[in-house]
Amino acid sequence: MLTPPVLPARSRAQLVASNVGVTRGTTPVLTGVDLVVTPSSRIAVVGENGRGKSTLLHVLAGTLTPDEGSVTRIGTLEIAEQEMTTADERTVGEAVADAIADALAALAHLDAAACALAKGDAAAAERYAAALERAETLDAWDAERRVRVALEALDAEPDWSRRLAELSVGQRYRVRLACLLGGDADFLLLDEPTNHLDRAGLDFLTSRVAERSGGVVIVSHDRALLRAIATTTIDLDATPDGRPRVYGGGYEGYLQGRRAERERWEQEYAQQQAERARLHDDLSAAQNRLVSGWRPPKGTGKHQRATRAGALVQSVHRRQAALDAHELTMPEPPRPLGFPDLTSRAGANLLTAESVTFENRLARPVSVAVTGRSRLLVTGPNGTGKSTLLAVLAGDLTPATGVVHRASGTRIAFLRQESSLPLDSRASDVFAARLDRLAASGTLTSGQTISLSSLGLLGPREAGKRIGELSMGQRRRLDLALVLAARPQVLLLDEPTNHLSVALVDELTDALQVTQAAVVLSTHDRQLSDDLHGWPQLALGSYAPPPMSRAVAYGT
Repeated sequence: MLTPPVLPARSRAQLVASNVGVTRGTTPVLTGVDLVVTPSSRIAVVGENGRGKSTLLHVLAGTLTPDEGSVTRIGTLEIAEQEMTTADERTVGEAVADAIADALAALAHLDAAACALAKGDAAAAERYAAALERAETLDAWDAERRVRVALEALDAEPDWSRRLAELSVGQRYRVRLACLLGGDADFLLLDEPTNHLDRAGLDFLTSRVAERSGGVVIVSHDRALLRAIATTTIDLDATPDGRPRVYGGGYEGYLQGRRAERERWEQEYAQQQAERARLHDDLSAAQNRLVSGWRPPKGTGKHQRATRAGALVQSVHRRQAALDAHELTMPEPPRPLGFPDLTSRAGANLLTAESVTFENRLARPVSVAVTGRSRLLVTGPNGTGKSTLLAVLAGDLTPATGVVHRASGTRIAFLRQESSLPLDSRASDVFAARLDRLAASGTLTSGQTISLSSLGLLGPREAGKRIGELSMGQRRRLDLALVLAARPQVLLLDEPTNHLSVALVDELTDALQVTQAAVVLSTHDRQLSDDLHGWPQLALGSYAPPPMSRAVAYGT
């Protein structure tokens, strides 16, 4: 007997989260989340790594039961997770068939009813009408074509006989994403869907999400995607009361709302701190008067001295009570990025690479000249050698051909794409050891060193943790702090926005525009590329780069 298809709810579809809370151990991950998702919703979920973005998607999908609150679901939904199992033994074709199973079932019901009707079964007419309505609701005839289009647009595995377990992580993810984008669920829940996609894939994802008829909740650090599709943004980053904030007005509305929220938070925190400082000063003054300032002039009677002493004691008690009663209800707001002053002499030759290559990763000779306060944006598809070129410039790799010259005394710092931090060490200890090495080598004087707290990248709580306990975003912040600690005159940045929150990326972008250090940067971040459109570019690809790509002075 044929299994009937599950039909989407269409206009009746709804996801409602009410006062949702999730706690792991003793740590709240989500607190007081209220959210309504309709078929027209385009909701972005933003926040630092570890703030519960993926957790929220799983709560909405029903794969995780919240510790507090509830979720009501009407309609069909699909979720694309960041991590995919490597043990899936299905073929690509079987994965596609599972994705469009309801459409295939509707067509099978329709064929069965049509055969019965052709044989003269009088009762088949009603079954045929119902089957036809289900197939039309699912647009079943077009289901496979939609998935095929998505597979091609995302450059997914074209061989449908290949097993998913045989594919790379990126290929498995693209197959899964194509199945979802080609499907017809009422709701799509997408967790970092831009991972493993090239520029063409990103453009297809953006257009497909924007035009689909169902609701979308998307977790992403890709600001270009969020700017293009988000109508509502739920921000899980820290707030004064620990509850998330929901902003309308698209991505720009989120930026404006977040800025206003942060300004109010900082003002209220400053007011509470100022009032507490005033009360503390009043108490100190009263205590000083009690110790030495209360004595009356010589010859004053004992009774007068005793009376005045009692009044001063009461004054101290009143001020102590006022100080004790002044509750600090406003937590300290997160600090913005404190990008240090980095200097280099304009026009000075700092770093030069002449006709460098590297086996299998930088096949064509590349030449680069970096001068003081200059900028260079390195672009190109995956596999063209962008990371390799930056590693050669930094001295991490020795070129197979060509030479690299670094001016004597030039401080060069390299932010690698992948972190190699010692997971068992505390973040503060790693940063302190970095400063010690810089001072011991004579790279920096004691007066040039900077504190971890001044950078605004890790708070005291995170700095005191073992690195293995930090989220990927927090580890990336520590990597950036270690780079800035050297006060470099040349910054080599490989995918600097990876794992960083959208708010921090905006702050970093602004800092890179005005710093006097030279910057050589490689990125797939579309919004960052757009923001840095005025920078000279070195495009790596199938053609030979120009004889010498010069990083030129910009914005100085």
